[in-house]
Amino acid sequence: MLPQFWLFVGNMGLVTKPLVTAQSDADDQLISAEEPLAGLQLRCGGSLPGTIAIPALLEVVRKARRYNLKLARSIQAQDCSDAITAWIEVSPREDGEPGCDIAVRNWQSEALIAEVPAAIEHHKQVIDRSLSELTAQLDPAQNVLAVEADAADLQHLAGEMSSAIGTPWTDFVIVEGGGHRQPMHWRLLDGAKVAVSGSDRHWTAHLYPRIVPGGSPAGFELCLTSEELLPEEAPVTEDALLDTSPGMLGRDIAPVLRLPIARIIANAETIRTRMAGPLADEYAEYASDIASAGQHLLALLDDLSTLEVVEADEFTTAPDRIDLADVARRAAGILGVRARERGIAIDAPKPGETLPAVAEFRRVLQILLNLVGNAIRYSPEGSQVWIRLEEEGDRVRLIVADQGPGIGPDEQARVFEKFERLGRSGDGGSGLGLYISRRLARAMQGELSVESAAGQGARFVLELPADIADSAPPSQADQA
Repeated sequence: MLPQFWLFVGNMGLVTKPLVTAQSDADDQLISAEEPLAGLQLRCGGSLPGTIAIPALLEVVRKARRYNLKLARSIQAQDCSDAITAWIEVSPREDGEPGCDIAVRNWQSEALIAEVPAAIEHHKQVIDRSLSELTAQLDPAQNVLAVEADAADLQHLAGEMSSAIGTPWTDFVIVEGGGHRQPMHWRLLDGAKVAVSGSDRHWTAHLYPRIVPGGSPAGFELCLTSEELLPEEAPVTEDALLDTSPGMLGRDIAPVLRLPIARIIANAETIRTRMAGPLADEYAEYASDIASAGQHLLALLDDLSTLEVVEADEFTTAPDRIDLADVARRAAGILGVRARERGIAIDAPKPGETLPAVAEFRRVLQILLNLVGNAIRYSPEGSQVWIRLEEEGDRVRLIVADQGPGIGPDEQARVFEKFERLGRSGDGGSGLGLYISRRLARAMQGELSVESAAGQGARFVLELPADIADSAPPSQADQA
Protein backbone atom coordinates (compact mmCIF):
# COMPACT_ATOMS: atom_id res chain seq x y z
CA MET A 1 0.00 0.00 0.00
CA LEU A 2 1.38 3.42 -0.94
CA PRO A 3 1.84 5.95 1.89
CA GLN A 4 -0.25 9.10 2.13
CA PHE A 5 1.31 12.56 2.11
CA TRP A 6 0.03 15.21 4.52
CA LEU A 7 0.12 18.99 4.17
CA PHE A 8 -0.61 21.60 6.88
CA VAL A 9 -2.14 24.82 5.56
CA GLY A 10 -2.19 27.61 8.21
CA ASN A 11 -5.14 27.25 10.55
CA MET A 12 -7.14 25.18 8.11
CA GLY A 13 -5.98 21.97 9.73
CA LEU A 14 -4.79 18.74 8.15
CA VAL A 15 -5.16 18.47 4.36
CA THR A 16 -4.13 15.53 2.21
CA LYS A 17 -1.97 16.00 -0.81
CA PRO A 18 -3.04 13.77 -3.70
CA LEU A 19 -1.06 10.59 -4.11
CA VAL A 20 -1.69 10.63 -7.83
CA THR A 21 -2.95 13.20 -10.31
CA ALA A 22 -4.30 12.65 -13.81
CA GLN A 23 -6.26 14.44 -16.53
CA SER A 24 -8.89 13.39 -19.04
CA ASP A 25 -10.19 15.14 -22.16
CA ALA A 26 -13.61 15.79 -23.68
CA ASP A 27 -13.75 12.19 -25.00
CA ASP A 28 -12.96 10.66 -21.59
CA GLN A 29 -9.48 9.71 -22.70
CA LEU A 30 -6.77 9.61 -20.07
CA ILE A 31 -4.24 12.07 -21.48
CA SER A 32 -1.85 12.06 -18.50
CA ALA A 33 -1.50 10.04 -15.30
CA GLU A 34 1.06 9.32 -12.61
CA GLU A 35 1.90 5.93 -11.19
CA PRO A 36 0.33 3.69 -10.02
CA LEU A 37 -2.78 4.83 -11.92
CA ALA A 38 -0.89 4.87 -15.23
CA GLY A 39 0.22 1.27 -14.72
CA LEU A 40 -3.30 0.13 -13.85
CA GLN A 41 -4.61 1.80 -17.01
CA LEU A 42 -2.17 -0.26 -19.09
CA ARG A 43 -2.80 -3.52 -17.21
CA CYS A 44 -6.55 -3.10 -17.80
CA GLY A 45 -5.89 -3.12 -21.55
CA GLY A 46 -5.83 0.62 -22.12
CA SER A 47 -3.17 2.97 -23.45
CA LEU A 48 -1.80 6.34 -22.40
CA PRO A 49 -3.14 8.48 -23.87
CA GLY A 50 -6.27 6.47 -24.50
CA THR A 51 -9.86 5.88 -23.38
CA ILE A 52 -10.05 5.19 -19.65
CA ALA A 53 -9.90 1.38 -19.31
CA ILE A 54 -10.79 1.21 -15.59
CA PRO A 55 -14.62 0.82 -15.62
CA ALA A 56 -15.32 2.36 -12.20
CA LEU A 57 -13.10 5.38 -12.89
CA LEU A 58 -14.61 5.87 -16.36
CA GLU A 59 -18.12 5.97 -14.86
CA VAL A 60 -17.19 8.73 -12.38
CA VAL A 61 -15.30 10.78 -14.98
CA ARG A 62 -18.23 10.62 -17.42
CA LYS A 63 -20.70 11.84 -14.79
CA ALA A 64 -18.42 14.65 -13.62
CA ARG A 65 -17.85 15.87 -17.19
CA ARG A 66 -21.48 15.50 -18.27
CA TYR A 67 -22.98 17.35 -15.30
CA ASN A 68 -20.03 19.71 -14.70
CA LEU A 69 -19.79 18.60 -11.05
CA LYS A 70 -17.06 17.68 -8.65
CA LEU A 71 -17.50 14.05 -7.52
CA ALA A 72 -15.65 12.10 -4.85
CA ARG A 73 -16.07 8.42 -4.10
CA SER A 74 -14.38 5.08 -3.56
CA ILE A 75 -13.81 2.90 -6.61
CA GLN A 76 -12.75 -0.70 -7.03
CA ALA A 77 -10.61 -2.16 -9.78
CA GLN A 78 -8.77 -5.36 -10.53
CA ASP A 79 -5.78 -6.36 -12.62
CA CYS A 80 -4.26 -9.78 -13.15
CA SER A 81 -3.00 -10.16 -9.59
CA ASP A 82 -4.42 -7.46 -7.29
CA ALA A 83 -7.72 -6.04 -6.09
CA ILE A 84 -7.44 -2.25 -5.75
CA THR A 85 -9.55 0.18 -3.75
CA ALA A 86 -8.98 3.91 -4.22
CA TRP A 87 -10.58 7.17 -3.10
CA ILE A 88 -10.79 9.55 -6.04
CA GLU A 89 -11.91 13.12 -6.59
CA VAL A 90 -12.93 14.15 -10.10
CA SER A 91 -13.74 17.75 -11.07
CA PRO A 92 -13.97 19.84 -14.24
CA ARG A 93 -10.50 20.94 -15.36
CA GLU A 94 -9.27 24.15 -13.76
CA ASP A 95 -7.62 25.36 -16.98
CA GLY A 96 -11.02 25.62 -18.64
CA GLU A 97 -10.34 22.88 -21.16
CA PRO A 98 -13.06 20.22 -21.65
CA GLY A 99 -12.33 17.19 -19.51
CA CYS A 100 -11.56 16.48 -15.86
CA ASP A 101 -8.83 16.71 -13.24
CA ILE A 102 -8.45 13.46 -11.32
CA ALA A 103 -6.95 13.23 -7.83
CA VAL A 104 -6.33 9.93 -6.04
CA ARG A 105 -6.32 10.45 -2.26
CA ASN A 106 -5.95 6.87 -1.10
CA TRP A 107 -4.79 3.67 -2.79
CA GLN A 108 -4.96 0.17 -1.31
CA SER A 109 -3.86 -2.95 -3.12
CA GLU A 110 -4.38 -6.55 -1.99
CA ALA A 111 -3.43 -9.78 -3.70
CA LEU A 112 -6.38 -11.57 -5.27
CA ILE A 113 -7.43 -14.82 -3.67
CA ALA A 114 -7.10 -17.56 -6.24
CA GLU A 115 -10.51 -18.95 -7.16
CA VAL A 116 -11.06 -22.62 -6.44
CA PRO A 117 -10.65 -24.59 -9.70
CA ALA A 118 -13.93 -26.40 -9.04
CA ALA A 119 -15.76 -23.05 -8.84
CA ILE A 120 -14.21 -21.90 -12.12
CA GLU A 121 -15.27 -25.14 -13.80
CA HIS A 122 -18.80 -24.78 -12.39
CA HIS A 123 -19.08 -21.23 -13.77
CA LYS A 124 -17.90 -22.47 -17.17
CA GLN A 125 -20.45 -25.29 -17.17
CA VAL A 126 -23.31 -22.92 -16.37
CA ILE A 127 -22.35 -20.66 -19.29
CA ASP A 128 -21.80 -23.55 -21.72
CA ARG A 129 -25.17 -25.09 -20.81
CA SER A 130 -26.89 -21.74 -21.37
CA LEU A 131 -25.34 -21.39 -24.83
CA SER A 132 -25.87 -25.01 -25.82
CA GLU A 133 -28.05 -25.51 -28.90
CA LEU A 134 -28.16 -29.29 -28.47
CA THR A 135 -28.05 -31.23 -25.21
CA ALA A 136 -28.04 -34.99 -24.80
CA GLN A 137 -27.99 -37.32 -21.82
CA LEU A 138 -25.46 -40.13 -22.22
CA ASP A 139 -24.83 -43.34 -20.32
CA PRO A 140 -21.37 -44.29 -18.94
CA ALA A 141 -20.37 -45.64 -22.38
CA GLN A 142 -21.38 -42.33 -24.04
CA ASN A 143 -24.45 -43.90 -25.63
CA VAL A 144 -27.40 -41.57 -26.25
CA LEU A 145 -30.29 -41.73 -23.76
CA ALA A 146 -32.21 -38.57 -24.66
CA VAL A 147 -31.58 -35.52 -26.83
CA GLU A 148 -33.04 -32.05 -27.34
CA ALA A 149 -32.06 -29.45 -29.95
CA ASP A 150 -33.05 -25.81 -30.39
CA ALA A 151 -31.34 -24.78 -33.63
CA ALA A 152 -32.94 -25.42 -37.00
CA ASP A 153 -29.68 -26.76 -38.45
CA LEU A 154 -29.44 -29.39 -35.66
CA GLN A 155 -32.94 -30.85 -36.04
CA HIS A 156 -31.74 -33.55 -38.43
CA LEU A 157 -28.96 -34.56 -36.01
CA ALA A 158 -31.39 -34.62 -33.08
CA GLY A 159 -33.80 -36.77 -35.08
CA GLU A 160 -31.10 -39.28 -35.96
CA MET A 161 -29.89 -39.50 -32.37
CA SER A 162 -33.45 -39.88 -31.03
CA SER A 163 -34.16 -42.72 -33.42
CA ALA A 164 -31.02 -44.60 -32.38
CA ILE A 165 -31.12 -44.53 -28.58
CA GLY A 166 -28.28 -46.63 -27.19
CA THR A 167 -25.80 -45.65 -29.92
CA PRO A 168 -22.57 -43.68 -29.19
CA TRP A 169 -23.09 -39.98 -29.88
CA THR A 170 -19.85 -39.86 -31.86
CA ASP A 171 -21.52 -41.99 -34.57
CA PHE A 172 -23.61 -38.97 -35.57
CA VAL A 173 -20.92 -36.28 -35.92
CA ILE A 174 -17.44 -35.93 -37.38
CA VAL A 175 -14.88 -35.35 -34.62
CA GLU A 176 -11.94 -33.21 -35.73
CA GLY A 177 -8.83 -35.38 -35.49
CA GLY A 178 -11.07 -38.27 -34.52
CA GLY A 179 -9.11 -40.98 -36.26
CA HIS A 180 -8.46 -42.61 -32.89
CA ARG A 181 -10.02 -45.85 -31.81
CA GLN A 182 -13.65 -45.33 -30.83
CA PRO A 183 -15.13 -44.71 -28.40
CA MET A 184 -12.56 -42.12 -27.34
CA HIS A 185 -12.10 -41.32 -23.66
CA TRP A 186 -14.50 -38.56 -22.65
CA ARG A 187 -11.66 -36.23 -21.60
CA LEU A 188 -10.37 -36.31 -25.19
CA LEU A 189 -13.81 -35.44 -26.50
CA ASP A 190 -14.52 -32.62 -24.03
CA GLY A 191 -13.83 -29.43 -25.97
CA ALA A 192 -13.44 -31.28 -29.28
CA LYS A 193 -14.38 -29.53 -32.51
CA VAL A 194 -17.08 -31.41 -34.40
CA ALA A 195 -18.80 -31.10 -37.77
CA VAL A 196 -22.54 -31.75 -38.11
CA SER A 197 -24.15 -32.88 -41.33
CA GLY A 198 -26.61 -30.26 -42.54
CA SER A 199 -25.00 -27.40 -40.59
CA ASP A 200 -22.44 -24.96 -41.98
CA ARG A 201 -21.50 -23.75 -38.50
CA HIS A 202 -18.50 -24.93 -36.46
CA TRP A 203 -19.40 -26.76 -33.24
CA THR A 204 -17.65 -27.52 -29.96
CA ALA A 205 -18.62 -30.52 -27.83
CA HIS A 206 -18.65 -30.24 -24.04
CA LEU A 207 -18.99 -33.34 -21.88
CA TYR A 208 -19.94 -33.01 -18.22
CA PRO A 209 -19.62 -36.24 -16.22
CA ARG A 210 -22.08 -37.22 -13.52
CA ILE A 211 -19.57 -38.26 -10.89
CA VAL A 212 -20.37 -40.99 -8.41
CA PRO A 213 -18.29 -40.61 -5.22
CA GLY A 214 -15.45 -43.10 -5.34
CA GLY A 215 -16.36 -44.40 -8.78
CA SER A 216 -16.34 -43.77 -12.51
CA PRO A 217 -18.82 -41.37 -14.16
CA ALA A 218 -22.39 -42.65 -14.04
CA GLY A 219 -23.07 -40.91 -17.33
CA PHE A 220 -22.57 -37.61 -19.12
CA GLU A 221 -24.35 -34.52 -20.35
CA LEU A 222 -23.35 -33.53 -23.87
CA CYS A 223 -23.66 -29.91 -25.00
CA LEU A 224 -22.96 -28.60 -28.49
CA THR A 225 -22.18 -24.88 -28.75
CA SER A 226 -21.20 -22.61 -31.61
CA GLU A 227 -19.79 -19.10 -31.66
CA GLU A 228 -21.54 -18.50 -34.97
CA LEU A 229 -25.18 -17.50 -35.20
CA LEU A 230 -27.64 -18.83 -37.73
CA PRO A 231 -28.26 -16.40 -40.60
CA GLU A 232 -30.93 -13.94 -39.50
CA GLU A 233 -34.39 -15.06 -40.33
CA ALA A 234 -37.38 -12.82 -40.84
CA PRO A 235 -38.44 -11.35 -37.49
CA VAL A 236 -41.51 -12.73 -35.77
CA THR A 237 -44.33 -10.31 -36.54
CA GLU A 238 -47.20 -9.30 -34.26
CA ASP A 239 -49.58 -11.31 -36.44
CA ALA A 240 -47.36 -14.35 -36.05
CA LEU A 241 -47.34 -13.96 -32.27
CA LEU A 242 -51.15 -13.89 -32.30
CA ASP A 243 -51.32 -16.92 -34.58
CA THR A 244 -52.80 -19.90 -32.72
CA SER A 245 -52.36 -22.48 -35.45
CA PRO A 246 -51.02 -25.88 -34.27
CA GLY A 247 -47.25 -26.03 -33.97
CA MET A 248 -46.76 -22.27 -34.18
CA LEU A 249 -44.85 -21.95 -30.89
CA GLY A 250 -42.48 -24.87 -31.33
CA ARG A 251 -42.05 -24.43 -35.08
CA ASP A 252 -41.69 -20.67 -35.48
CA ILE A 253 -41.45 -18.77 -32.21
CA ALA A 254 -39.37 -20.95 -29.86
CA PRO A 255 -36.35 -21.34 -32.19
CA VAL A 256 -36.22 -17.55 -32.66
CA LEU A 257 -36.36 -16.83 -28.92
CA ARG A 258 -34.19 -19.59 -27.45
CA LEU A 259 -30.74 -18.45 -28.57
CA PRO A 260 -31.14 -14.76 -27.60
CA ILE A 261 -32.45 -15.79 -24.17
CA ALA A 262 -29.59 -18.27 -23.78
CA ARG A 263 -27.05 -15.57 -24.60
CA ILE A 264 -28.65 -13.21 -22.07
CA ILE A 265 -28.26 -15.95 -19.44
CA ALA A 266 -24.64 -16.62 -20.42
CA ASN A 267 -23.73 -12.93 -20.34
CA ALA A 268 -25.47 -12.47 -16.99
CA GLU A 269 -23.60 -15.46 -15.56
CA THR A 270 -20.32 -14.02 -16.84
CA ILE A 271 -21.08 -10.77 -15.03
CA ARG A 272 -22.41 -12.46 -11.87
CA THR A 273 -19.29 -14.60 -11.43
CA ARG A 274 -17.05 -11.57 -12.13
CA MET A 275 -15.33 -13.44 -14.96
CA ALA A 276 -15.39 -10.20 -16.95
CA GLY A 277 -13.80 -8.14 -14.17
CA PRO A 278 -14.51 -6.66 -10.72
CA LEU A 279 -18.06 -5.73 -9.82
CA ALA A 280 -19.86 -4.36 -6.78
CA ASP A 281 -21.94 -6.94 -4.90
CA GLU A 282 -25.27 -5.27 -5.68
CA TYR A 283 -24.57 -5.43 -9.42
CA ALA A 284 -23.56 -9.08 -9.14
CA GLU A 285 -26.93 -9.69 -7.45
CA TYR A 286 -28.72 -7.89 -10.30
CA ALA A 287 -26.89 -10.12 -12.80
CA SER A 288 -27.93 -13.18 -10.79
CA ASP A 289 -31.57 -12.06 -10.94
CA ILE A 290 -31.28 -11.56 -14.72
CA ALA A 291 -29.79 -15.05 -15.15
CA SER A 292 -32.49 -16.65 -12.98
CA ALA A 293 -35.26 -14.86 -14.86
CA GLY A 294 -33.74 -15.94 -18.17
CA GLN A 295 -33.51 -19.55 -17.06
CA HIS A 296 -37.13 -19.46 -15.92
CA LEU A 297 -38.20 -17.98 -19.26
CA LEU A 298 -36.22 -20.61 -21.18
CA ALA A 299 -37.72 -23.44 -19.11
CA LEU A 300 -41.20 -22.01 -19.66
CA LEU A 301 -40.56 -21.83 -23.40
CA ASP A 302 -39.46 -25.48 -23.41
CA ASP A 303 -42.51 -26.53 -21.41
CA LEU A 304 -44.87 -24.65 -23.70
CA SER A 305 -43.25 -26.21 -26.78
CA THR A 306 -43.62 -29.69 -25.26
CA LEU A 307 -47.20 -28.89 -24.28
CA GLU A 308 -47.95 -28.01 -27.88
CA VAL A 309 -46.55 -31.36 -29.00
CA VAL A 310 -48.44 -33.56 -26.51
CA GLU A 311 -51.75 -31.75 -27.08
CA ALA A 312 -51.61 -32.16 -30.86
CA ASP A 313 -54.26 -34.51 -32.26
CA GLU A 314 -51.64 -36.49 -34.17
CA PHE A 315 -49.31 -36.97 -31.18
CA THR A 316 -48.29 -40.58 -30.59
CA THR A 317 -45.48 -42.38 -28.80
CA ALA A 318 -43.24 -45.18 -30.04
CA PRO A 319 -43.68 -48.07 -27.57
CA ASP A 320 -40.79 -50.48 -27.20
CA ARG A 321 -39.57 -53.07 -24.71
CA ILE A 322 -37.75 -51.25 -21.92
CA ASP A 323 -36.51 -51.99 -18.42
CA LEU A 324 -38.13 -49.62 -15.92
CA ALA A 325 -35.45 -50.33 -13.32
CA ASP A 326 -32.75 -49.29 -15.79
CA VAL A 327 -34.59 -46.07 -16.70
CA ALA A 328 -35.00 -45.29 -12.98
CA ARG A 329 -31.28 -45.75 -12.33
CA ARG A 330 -30.46 -43.47 -15.26
CA ALA A 331 -32.84 -40.74 -13.99
CA ALA A 332 -31.27 -40.99 -10.53
CA GLY A 333 -27.81 -40.67 -12.06
CA ILE A 334 -28.74 -37.62 -14.12
CA LEU A 335 -30.20 -35.82 -11.07
CA GLY A 336 -27.64 -37.13 -8.57
CA VAL A 337 -25.54 -33.96 -8.52
CA ARG A 338 -28.57 -31.74 -7.90
CA ALA A 339 -29.67 -34.02 -5.06
CA ARG A 340 -26.24 -34.07 -3.43
CA GLU A 341 -26.09 -30.26 -3.50
CA ARG A 342 -29.07 -30.30 -1.11
CA GLY A 343 -27.89 -33.29 0.90
CA ILE A 344 -30.71 -35.48 -0.45
CA ALA A 345 -30.11 -39.19 -1.04
CA ILE A 346 -31.84 -40.96 -3.96
CA ASP A 347 -32.57 -44.61 -3.24
CA ALA A 348 -32.94 -46.09 -6.75
CA PRO A 349 -33.39 -49.72 -7.88
CA LYS A 350 -30.24 -51.72 -7.30
CA PRO A 351 -28.05 -53.05 -10.14
CA GLY A 352 -29.48 -56.33 -11.36
CA GLU A 353 -33.05 -55.39 -10.44
CA THR A 354 -35.31 -55.36 -13.53
CA LEU A 355 -38.92 -54.67 -14.43
CA PRO A 356 -39.79 -55.16 -18.14
CA ALA A 357 -42.39 -52.78 -19.57
CA VAL A 358 -43.75 -51.61 -22.92
CA ALA A 359 -43.30 -47.85 -23.40
CA GLU A 360 -41.17 -45.25 -25.18
CA PHE A 361 -37.80 -45.04 -23.45
CA ARG A 362 -37.17 -41.29 -23.80
CA ARG A 363 -40.74 -40.37 -22.75
CA VAL A 364 -40.50 -42.51 -19.61
CA LEU A 365 -37.14 -40.93 -18.84
CA GLN A 366 -38.74 -37.48 -19.34
CA ILE A 367 -41.51 -38.34 -16.85
CA LEU A 368 -39.06 -39.68 -14.27
CA LEU A 369 -36.78 -36.65 -14.54
CA ASN A 370 -39.81 -34.49 -13.78
CA LEU A 371 -41.00 -36.63 -10.85
CA VAL A 372 -37.58 -37.05 -9.24
CA GLY A 373 -36.71 -33.41 -9.95
CA ASN A 374 -39.88 -32.27 -8.17
CA ALA A 375 -39.13 -34.57 -5.23
CA ILE A 376 -35.66 -33.03 -4.88
CA ARG A 377 -37.01 -29.49 -5.23
CA TYR A 378 -39.70 -29.78 -2.57
CA SER A 379 -38.04 -32.14 -0.08
CA PRO A 380 -36.18 -30.78 2.97
CA GLU A 381 -32.40 -30.82 2.94
CA GLY A 382 -30.89 -34.01 4.32
CA SER A 383 -33.96 -36.10 3.43
CA GLN A 384 -34.40 -39.04 1.06
CA VAL A 385 -36.18 -39.81 -2.20
CA TRP A 386 -37.15 -43.40 -3.00
CA ILE A 387 -37.78 -44.99 -6.40
CA ARG A 388 -39.61 -48.31 -6.04
CA LEU A 389 -40.93 -50.89 -8.52
CA GLU A 390 -44.08 -53.02 -8.41
CA GLU A 391 -45.62 -55.60 -10.73
CA GLU A 392 -49.22 -56.79 -10.84
CA GLY A 393 -50.46 -58.95 -13.68
CA ASP A 394 -50.18 -57.10 -16.98
CA ARG A 395 -49.32 -53.76 -15.32
CA VAL A 396 -46.11 -52.45 -13.78
CA ARG A 397 -45.64 -49.45 -11.50
CA LEU A 398 -42.77 -47.15 -10.72
CA ILE A 399 -43.19 -45.11 -7.52
CA VAL A 400 -41.30 -41.91 -6.63
CA ALA A 401 -41.71 -41.10 -2.93
CA ASP A 402 -40.32 -38.18 -0.94
CA GLN A 403 -40.30 -36.71 2.56
CA GLY A 404 -41.64 -33.32 1.53
CA PRO A 405 -44.64 -31.40 2.93
CA GLY A 406 -47.12 -33.67 1.20
CA ILE A 407 -50.25 -32.80 -0.80
CA GLY A 408 -53.69 -32.50 0.77
CA PRO A 409 -56.81 -34.17 -0.71
CA ASP A 410 -58.08 -30.95 -2.31
CA GLU A 411 -54.70 -30.23 -3.87
CA GLN A 412 -54.38 -33.78 -5.23
CA ALA A 413 -57.41 -33.14 -7.41
CA ARG A 414 -55.68 -30.12 -8.98
CA VAL A 415 -52.02 -31.10 -9.07
CA PHE A 416 -52.19 -32.49 -12.64
CA GLU A 417 -54.05 -29.49 -14.05
CA LYS A 418 -52.40 -27.21 -16.59
CA PHE A 419 -50.38 -24.35 -15.02
CA GLU A 420 -51.28 -25.53 -11.51
CA ARG A 421 -48.56 -24.66 -8.98
CA LEU A 422 -50.59 -25.04 -5.77
CA GLY A 423 -49.87 -21.50 -4.65
CA ARG A 424 -46.09 -21.85 -4.90
CA SER A 425 -44.09 -18.86 -6.09
CA GLY A 426 -40.43 -18.20 -6.80
CA ASP A 427 -39.49 -21.86 -7.38
CA GLY A 428 -38.95 -21.49 -11.12
CA GLY A 429 -41.68 -23.99 -12.06
CA SER A 430 -44.21 -23.44 -14.82
CA GLY A 431 -46.98 -25.66 -13.49
CA LEU A 432 -46.84 -27.77 -16.66
CA GLY A 433 -44.50 -30.62 -15.71
CA LEU A 434 -47.06 -32.94 -14.11
CA TYR A 435 -49.72 -32.11 -16.69
CA ILE A 436 -47.33 -33.02 -19.51
CA SER A 437 -46.13 -36.13 -17.67
CA ARG A 438 -49.68 -37.45 -17.25
CA ARG A 439 -50.41 -36.77 -20.95
CA LEU A 440 -47.29 -38.75 -21.87
CA ALA A 441 -48.20 -41.62 -19.53
CA ARG A 442 -51.70 -41.89 -20.98
CA ALA A 443 -50.33 -41.73 -24.54
CA MET A 444 -48.34 -44.88 -23.65
CA GLN A 445 -51.52 -46.62 -22.38
CA GLY A 446 -50.46 -45.89 -18.81
CA GLU A 447 -51.40 -43.58 -15.97
CA LEU A 448 -49.80 -41.15 -13.53
CA SER A 449 -51.37 -40.62 -10.11
CA VAL A 450 -50.47 -39.33 -6.66
CA GLU A 451 -50.93 -40.69 -3.14
CA SER A 452 -50.23 -38.29 -0.29
CA ALA A 453 -51.32 -36.66 2.92
CA ALA A 454 -50.41 -33.21 4.18
CA GLY A 455 -47.16 -33.37 6.17
CA GLN A 456 -46.41 -36.97 5.16
CA GLY A 457 -44.61 -36.65 1.84
CA ALA A 458 -45.94 -37.66 -1.58
CA ARG A 459 -45.92 -40.84 -3.71
CA PHE A 460 -46.25 -40.38 -7.46
CA VAL A 461 -47.11 -43.61 -9.23
CA LEU A 462 -46.35 -44.18 -12.91
CA GLU A 463 -48.26 -47.20 -14.23
CA LEU A 464 -47.46 -48.78 -17.61
CA PRO A 465 -48.21 -51.97 -19.56
CA ALA A 466 -45.97 -54.87 -18.50
CA ASP A 467 -43.81 -56.65 -21.04
CA ILE A 468 -45.40 -60.04 -20.45
CA ALA A 469 -44.03 -61.49 -23.70
CA ASP A 470 -40.56 -61.78 -22.22
CA SER A 471 -39.71 -61.38 -18.56
CA ALA A 472 -35.98 -61.20 -19.33
CA PRO A 473 -34.46 -57.69 -19.21
CA PRO A 474 -34.14 -56.12 -22.67
CA SER A 475 -30.74 -55.50 -24.17
CA GLN A 476 -29.45 -52.09 -25.13
CA ALA A 477 -30.31 -52.94 -28.71
CA ASP A 478 -33.90 -53.62 -27.65
CA GLN A 479 -34.09 -50.14 -26.15
CA ALA A 480 -32.85 -48.60 -29.39
